[in-house]
Amino acid sequence: MTRLVEDQHIRKRCFAPVVDDRTRLLVLGSLPGDRSLARQEYYGNAQNCFWKLIFDVIGLDQVPIDYASRLQALLATGVGLWDVVAEADREGSLDHRIRRQAGNDLIGLIGRLPCLAAIAFNGGIAARLGLRALGEHAARYQIVRLPSSSPAYTLAYAEKLTAWRTLREYLL
Repeated sequence: MTRLVEDQHIRKRCFAPVVDDRTRLLVLGSLPGDRSLARQEYYGNAQNCFWKLIFDVIGLDQVPIDYASRLQALLATGVGLWDVVAEADREGSLDHRIRRQAGNDLIGLIGRLPCLAAIAFNGGIAARLGLRALGEHAARYQIVRLPSSSPAYTLAYAEKLTAWRTLREYLL
């Protein structure tokens, strides 16, 4: 297998943003992992605690099984989702393996969100890449750096939740 074919095989692309005119809080990840890409769902890896964390934050007892219902619940509380990286080469799902990335148009997106008050980054690599992409535009918003919801980041759930609960002030 040539290097070119290998590169094409590991090229990964993000999903469309999940936002609307009421989005007050934009949660940005890095790039969907392999399980998420296979399912075509944000945070599709059952071991990733994103959905449990965000539903605890928005005050709903149970995470809906249906993906469309999850997204509707987020939008109803003013939460939007997207990724910092539009596409990249990455073998596997770990962020530190992201190579040759092309960023999403974060500035263009936030310019279309009239109610946006805060931007939260799900993990350190998302924050580093996202803040670089936003540049001076980041100063217009509250910036929240969150511990990663990924199972690869082994911080206890309770500690992750304490940090994530700071997002409550930005909900509808």
